[in-house]
Amino acid sequence: MKKILTLALMAVAATTAFAQDNLVKEAKSLFTSGKLDEAAAKLAPALTSAETKDKAAAWNLLNDIKYKVYTNEFQKFAMKQEFNTDRMINALVEGFKAAEECEKYDSQPNEKGKVKIRFRKTNADRYANDRQWLYNGGVLQYQDKNMDGAIKAWGAYIESAKSPLFQEKVLPQDTLLSDATYNTALLAYQQKDYATAKKYAELATKYPDKEDDALNMKLFIQKETAQTKADSLEYLAELKKLHAAKPDKEQFFNLLQEYYSRANDQAALKEWALEETKINANNKMAWALLGEAEMNAENWDPAIEAFKKAADLDPSWIPVVFNTGVCLNSKAIALQDQLMDKKTMNITNANKEKVMDVLRQALVYLEKTRQLDPQQETTHWAYPLYRIYYSLNDKAKMAELEAADPSLKNL
Repeated sequence: MKKILTLALMAVAATTAFAQDNLVKEAKSLFTSGKLDEAAAKLAPALTSAETKDKAAAWNLLNDIKYKVYTNEFQKFAMKQEFNTDRMINALVEGFKAAEECEKYDSQPNEKGKVKIRFRKTNADRYANDRQWLYNGGVLQYQDKNMDGAIKAWGAYIESAKSPLFQEKVLPQDTLLSDATYNTALLAYQQKDYATAKKYAELATKYPDKEDDALNMKLFIQKETAQTKADSLEYLAELKKLHAAKPDKEQFFNLLQEYYSRANDQAALKEWALEETKINANNKMAWALLGEAEMNAENWDPAIEAFKKAADLDPSWIPVVFNTGVCLNSKAIALQDQLMDKKTMNITNANKEKVMDVLRQALVYLEKTRQLDPQQETTHWAYPLYRIYYSLNDKAKMAELEAADPSLKNL
C-alpha cells in the first residue's frame, strides 16, 4: 500500500511540473501572436511555482513581454501619436525587474554544478540602452501628476545603477543619478511616504551637490515621524551630531533653535545657547538667544552682557540693541526697589545716583534704537524711552516725544 501511495504522489508532482511548463509554452505562443496582456497573465503562476523547471527562461519571457509593451507605446510616443504613459513606463519598470529575476536564476549552478549564463548579455544591452527612459518616464509621470508612478520609475532608475545585470557591462557616466535620487526622496516626502523618502534621502547624502538638502530632509522626516519623547530626543541627538560635524552650516543651528524654542524650556535653551557661545564666540544669534533666556528669567546682568555681545557683533541689529536698553531699564527699576527704604519709601541721593547711572546706560541703547528704527517698524521704543526721560527729568526730550505721540502724556 505504501508503495502505491508513493507512486501516486510522484505522478501528481510530475503532472504539476508539466502543467507549469505548459503555461510557459502557452504564454510564449500568446506573446508570439501579439497578445501581450494575455501572455503575461497566463505566465504569472509559473513565475512563482516551485514546479517550473526553467525559472530563468520563464522570467525572461516576462521580460520580453513587458519590453514589447514598452516599445509598442514608445513607438507611438516617438511618432507623436496618442500613447499611454503609465502603461509604457510601468512596462519598462516591470520588464527590467523581470530581467533581474531572470539574471538571479540564470546565474545559479545547474544540476551538474556549472553556471551557464544564457540571457545576461542580451538583457544588459537592452536595458543599458533604455535605462535612461526609466528617468524620463519618471519625468513624464510627474508631469501627468502621477506621483506614485514617478517615484516608481525614478526608484527603478536609481536601483538599476547597481544592478547585477550590468556586472560585465560598463555603463556610461550617469549625470542624472544625483537629481533622480534627491527628487525621488523629495517627492516621496511630499506624499508622506516617509520610509521611501528616508531611503532615498540617505542615498542622496552621498552626492556633494545634494548633501545639505538631503540631510535636512532626513531631519524633517525624523522630526515629523517622532511619536514619543524618546523619538524627539533621538532627533535632537542626530541634529546635534550634524551640527557638531558641520558647524558652518546655519540650517542645523536654526533647526536646533527651533527645537528649543518649541520645547518652551528656557533652562534647556539657556544651556544650549551658552554651549554655542563657547563653541563660537562670534555667533551673534547664540548670544541673542542666551540674552533672551536670561531676560525671561529676569537675570538682568547676564542678559545685558549677552545682548551687548550680540550688539557688538552687529551694531545695527535693532532687537538686541533695544533689548539691551530694556534690560538696563529693568535693572534700574529693580535696583531702585532694592535700595529704597521700605518703611519711608525714600532713597538716598547716593543710591539714587546709582539708579540714574543705570538709566543713563539704558538711554544710550534706546536712543540708538530710535535712530535705527525711527518709525518703530521693528520695536516699540517710544514708551520705555519716554519713561527714562521722565526719570531723568529731561522735559525737552519728553515734549519732543509727546509731539510725535500725544498718547505718551497719559503715561
